Amino acid sequence: MPTVHLLDYAAGNIRSLVNAIEKLGWQVEWIKSPDDVAKAEVKIPKLILPGVGHFGHCLTQFANAGYVEPVKAYIRSGKPFMGICVGLQALFEGSTESSSVSGLGIIQGQLRRFNDAEKSVPHIGWNSANTSSSTLTTNAAPGGDGEQSVYGLRPDSKYYYVHSYGALYTPGELEKQGWTVATARYGSEEFVGAVARENVLATQFHPEKSGAAGLRVIKAFLEGRKTAPLPPGITNRDVKEGLTRRIIACLDVRTNDQGDLVVTKGDQYDVRDKSDKNVRNLGKPVQKAQEYYEQGADEVTFLNITSFRDTPLKDLPMLEVLRQTAATTFVPLTIGGGIRDTVDPETGIKQPALAVASLYFQSGADKISIGSDAVTAAEAYYAANRTLTGRTAIETISEAYGAQAVVVSIDPKRVYVSEPASTTHHIIQTTTPGPNGEKYCWYACTTQGGRSTADLDVVQLATAVEAMGCGEILLNCIDKDGTNSGFDLELIRSVKGAVRIPVIASSGAGNAGHFAEVFEGTSVDAALGAGMFHRGEWTVRRVKEELAAKGLSVRKFEEEM
Repeated sequence: MPTVHLLDYAAGNIRSLVNAIEKLGWQVEWIKSPDDVAKAEVKIPKLILPGVGHFGHCLTQFANAGYVEPVKAYIRSGKPFMGICVGLQALFEGSTESSSVSGLGIIQGQLRRFNDAEKSVPHIGWNSANTSSSTLTTNAAPGGDGEQSVYGLRPDSKYYYVHSYGALYTPGELEKQGWTVATARYGSEEFVGAVARENVLATQFHPEKSGAAGLRVIKAFLEGRKTAPLPPGITNRDVKEGLTRRIIACLDVRTNDQGDLVVTKGDQYDVRDKSDKNVRNLGKPVQKAQEYYEQGADEVTFLNITSFRDTPLKDLPMLEVLRQTAATTFVPLTIGGGIRDTVDPETGIKQPALAVASLYFQSGADKISIGSDAVTAAEAYYAANRTLTGRTAIETISEAYGAQAVVVSIDPKRVYVSEPASTTHHIIQTTTPGPNGEKYCWYACTTQGGRSTADLDVVQLATAVEAMGCGEILLNCIDKDGTNSGFDLELIRSVKGAVRIPVIASSGAGNAGHFAEVFEGTSVDAALGAGMFHRGEWTVRRVKEELAAKGLSVRKFEEEM
């Protein structure tokens, strides 16, 4: 098998990239020291620099390990080099994310934080990598046939991005340096999605998480195909800009009475059939995830709703589910359940949440989800007069892997009141009166799958976890779970109005109309479905087709090569 070398400096989920490369028929060898890079002229035919997270954290690790000069020398040697996400950012001179840390300076310019006040940050989801404003089409024949793509990038494809800082695009600036540029747009800001020059390709998006479209890019790099004709009828002027509406398939996973991991679903977290009291079995986790990937799901989320037998570090079946899923499912994977500080029952040694999260990232997860422990952390945050300790699971994982890797799952329920003055919590005036005609309510946060209620409202929790470094909120609703009656739009608007980070709508989806309703009626960033997919009442593809028919932008599913 042909070989590609990866430089792993502990910067995020590398497993998914390895899976993608192996699927394409290549084997991976690891760069373990700067000396290995220094021998590049003889030993290393192709080198990939991946990376996820904070620019300063990643580049500092990179520099401290002694890689800066060897990698710059490798690039100058003319050997094929690919950078992914922070691997692209590293090529620039620096970033305002960490102004004291220098990049490699291969590309002149600085990265800056997205500044569109109307948009959530991080920028998470499927966006374009369009080459219409670059030097790419200079020598191409007009009219479609004969137009070229660079490294498999196509204007009719979408790619998965997750970042807060980007290289904002000024027409002609990078082209003067000899770079071919593919751009994307987020709100009012256009930024660099990919660059190519001579032996270098770098992408801000994650090709290993971009389905068939991303695999096409990796394959083109590995095979050295810098340009290729676009398919007939597609031109580089067929620009489809902007973020699509994300549809996420969620799998509640637990052990049934026979000891098998199964996908299940219930009403308000009661997953046992009322007739025989057995755990409802709706399929096997790996097979279901693959099914939703093939239907066009933009992400797959696993929630381990029974947590762990002893400790997350010993939860081998769930780790194996992640490994197997990541090997064939090339979209982002989130895992939730039990990611917290824990004690190894065999040694008695305390293991921090960061160690637990690292285990799941190494097994193929792209994001981890924290639930009940976020409520405890928020209560302590307010008790300390909004003081951050730097020791919570959210803070430590976000610091190491970046905010985009940390999702907080919130389970609120309505508490009706007759007058706003009757509580100090964040009140909304509701169009759905309470049992006694109450016109006002607040949303109390629950823990332990809704079995316990905290004296903390949803806005308090959302703003606290945002301050701690959470990058995304999975917003459930106890009142709506399992009802198939649609999302709680009032709840969603309340939380979206309080935070800048992305929010995923969850609980209540029963048909495609509910997805259209939440996207048209709120500014939510993504929406999640579970039971309606598991029971076969709807497919992800059919939901997307109906959204597209209403004029909503969704990512189309592309067949693998």
